[in-house]
Amino acid sequence: MTGRVAQIWRHPIKAHGREQLDSVALTEGQTMPWDRTWAVAHEMAKTDGRNWVRCINFSRAAKAPSLQAISAHLDEDRSMVTLNHPDLPELRFNPDTDASEFLKWVAPIMPADRAASANIIRVKDQGMTDSAFPSVSLHNLASNAEVGKTVGKELSPVRWRGNIWFDGLPAWDEVIWIGKAIRIGTAELSVRESIVRCLATTVNPDTGERDADTLAALTKCGQDKKFGVYGVVTKSGSVSVGDPVEVLS
Repeated sequence: MTGRVAQIWRHPIKAHGREQLDSVALTEGQTMPWDRTWAVAHEMAKTDGRNWVRCINFSRAAKAPSLQAISAHLDEDRSMVTLNHPDLPELRFNPDTDASEFLKWVAPIMPADRAASANIIRVKDQGMTDSAFPSVSLHNLASNAEVGKTVGKELSPVRWRGNIWFDGLPAWDEVIWIGKAIRIGTAELSVRESIVRCLATTVNPDTGERDADTLAALTKCGQDKKFGVYGVVTKSGSVSVGDPVEVLS
């Protein structure tokens, strides 16, 4: 069975907003362009800002649920990001030069009992994905629907913070891709591993409030708190909404 690309998303600032795309050019060995280009280090972070580090060093929705309600728009030519949140005024800024402006903006929605956001970092030539290797996250709308049935409510795919979503495939079909090569549009990827999920997925992306026990639902679905898979781009190419996804080997 051949699936189709249904949605494409990038997250310019890790855990701080998402942006939907119609198409994207993937490059061998790299993350999606402009995905997790920046990350917000908190005051307890152990990073010099020059290398990939684990997600525990960053402000994120697992600890600050309201962050999940941020949407983003990136002006690539100017490296300008526009952020919107239901409880905050719109902010347009350059993460490379205007970190202080962003920190003032985000402070009102950060929990007082958590480490405060302290700085924005950008690692050269690598997106700050949750995986230690440059990855593109792949997700199945049918699997999302199954989790929704288990929790008893419709779930927006946005809460999973994925890159490429497919439809037309059976639920959990993506799990059997692990260790295989797939073609999406004209790009090819090697599917590396499942994505282990955290409390961020329990948060409603419209309200920034926890409203669904997705982790328990995943366990009931036999997925052991895992949802979606990480792929590594092995052949550069373009991916657009409507493109087929095919298992090659």
